[in-house]
Amino acid sequence: MHVVAVLALQDAIVFDLATPLEVFGRVRLPDGRPGYRLVVCGSAPLVEAGPVRLATEHGLDELARADTIVVPGRHHVDTPTPDDVLAALRAAAAAGTRIVSICVGAFTLAEAGLLDGLTATTHWAAADVLARRHPRVQVDPQVLYVDSGQILTSAGASAGLDLCLHMIRRDYGTAVAADASRLAVAPLHRHGGQAQFIVRNPPALATTTLEPVLAWIEEHAHQDLSLADLAAAARMSVRSLHRRFHAETGQSPIEWLTGVRIRHAQELLEMTDHGVETIARRTGFASATTFRTQFRRLAGVSPRTYRATFRARA
Repeated sequence: MHVVAVLALQDAIVFDLATPLEVFGRVRLPDGRPGYRLVVCGSAPLVEAGPVRLATEHGLDELARADTIVVPGRHHVDTPTPDDVLAALRAAAAAGTRIVSICVGAFTLAEAGLLDGLTATTHWAAADVLARRHPRVQVDPQVLYVDSGQILTSAGASAGLDLCLHMIRRDYGTAVAADASRLAVAPLHRHGGQAQFIVRNPPALATTTLEPVLAWIEEHAHQDLSLADLAAAARMSVRSLHRRFHAETGQSPIEWLTGVRIRHAQELLEMTDHGVETIARRTGFASATTFRTQFRRLAGVSPRTYRATFRARA
């Protein structure tokens, strides 16, 4: 039987720990046999996972007997991983064991050197940190998960569920995976990627020198604005505005403006029944076609798909 070892580290995220236990634990093969045997392994007999304390039945030696190792994220990505954990992960990788991370568990894999030279993903809010800290990793913040064969990584929270269902399909086929998805009340495959969940231009990006013009853009984004209009609002030359935006936001002024408009459009898609043409007009896009193109480019899905995903939440 396929053995899945879930690695419980100090400060682990409970949701990330529970996802593989629930999803793999409920898999049944056509003849009724369980598809997986689950073990929880830790470097200590008692693990503090946020407000929860977990008693781990198995130590790190059990990782050597697993077919798949799942590494959940931890609340603080700056916390160094114990040396014995890193050594056990490296040994398992060398032996050909499939190793999977959920959310910011990718930081643990990267710390072990298992993501060097690979494309990987993590929660979008931590993607830039992962890329800076581990430059040999090609970080893709747009996707829900990345399957590199032996090493797999997923984005935040429910993307771990997507990845678990993907692995079940890889191990036992679509029929078994579809049954697991029904039990999890989750789609076997979700359209779009992580981009649709990203909050565009969050307030934390606003800087001291650009804060006035960023606030002005928020208020006037629905208008027909040119680069000259933005420069006039900022009371600086177009060249200086470009230089300041790139230095402090990493974007051009027009890229920032487009991001604000897309965020406003997302709010309208979630909270109103307005059609695409109306939303395009109200958020400052020249046409519905331009709006659809820019929305798909930044959100990864069409406005219609986005509304279907988030309307119930609103």
